[in-house]
Parts: sequence; structure tokens; C-alpha cells
Amino acid sequence: MTTTTSPDNRFLTQAVHDLGTALWFGGSVMGIAGVNKSGADLTAGIDKVRVASSAWGRFAPAQWGGIAATLVTGLQLTRSNSQRLALQQGYGTVGTLKAALTVAGAGATAYAAYTGQKIGRLAEQAASDGGLEVKDATLPSAGTPPEIRKWQARQRVAQAAVPALAGAVITCNAWLVQSYRVGATVRGVLGRLLPR
Repeated sequence: MTTTTSPDNRFLTQAVHDLGTALWFGGSVMGIAGVNKSGADLTAGIDKVRVASSAWGRFAPAQWGGIAATLVTGLQLTRSNSQRLALQQGYGTVGTLKAALTVAGAGATAYAAYTGQKIGRLAEQAASDGGLEVKDATLPSAGTPPEIRKWQARQRVAQAAVPALAGAVITCNAWLVQSYRVGATVRGVLGRLLPR
């Protein structure tokens, strides 16, 4: 992908941006709804954690690829819209919010991965010490050790934050794309020139 964005290739940059964010959002939702619960059908507690850990580990490169695509193309789109940033009221604010949400989402993704690794290590230790009881990778059962229970709670919060933040990025992007419409552009420029 080129580092400059012209009217001819801006659509490609926008498409890569949208696909990257969709991958990040959709994969995170699938992970919460499917991967975390996939081990619930297994008998051994350690297998419940191992199945989810393996699946998340295999998805991580794709997820980080989606995040990287969102960040890199977001910067390119911002650079190519410098006039709009200067002239159209609201565009810079929403663009800044979108950037902050993307960085926060990347941070939440990294923390969710860290908590998953921590649960995996603690689960292996508990299994070698005599067994592990969990409902699934992120839900404890009555016999789950307190330390694992604590990290499972942290992971549930972090994993829920990821699609919430990625979804907010998609929402901000929709607003920015709609601001290209003639009426929105005129209102934004007039709002900048004729403040209330």
C-alpha cells in the first residue's frame, strides 16, 4: 500500500481500513460468543482453558493485522483530509475521538491477551497440582481457585471492552464518511465560519 492517498486510491485505503476494523470487531465478538464457550462441552477443566487459549492464539495474528490496518490506514485517511479537518466543524473532533478509541481498543486487546496467558499459566499449575474446575475459559465454577477466578473476571471485562471500542471506531468512521455528503460538508464549513 502506498503512503500517499490520492482521490484515485482513497477508496482502497478506506476499504482496507473498514475491513481491518470489521475483522477486529467481528473476531472479538466471535471469540467471546464461540471460542470462550467452546470448551464447555469438554470434561476436564484444563482442556476447557487449553482449547480457548489455542484458538485465541491462532486468531491473534489476524486480529493484530486488523488493528494495524485500522491504525495505518486511519493515519493515511487523516493526512489526505487535512483541508476537511481545518474547514469542516466536527470533523477534527470525531477524527480525534476515533483515533483515541482505536488506541484504547488496541490496549484492551493487548490486556485481554495478557489475562488469557495468565489464566493459561495458572490453569496449567492448578491442573498439575491436582485438577482444575471451570465452567469454560472465562467463567469459574464453585471449585475454581481464587486467583484464576480473579483473572477470569478481568479477562471478561477486557474482552467485552474490545468489541465495544472497535464498534465505537466503526461508528465514528460512519460519521466521518457521511460528512463527505454535500449537505454535511456545507453545514460543517458554515458552522466553522459562522459560529453560534
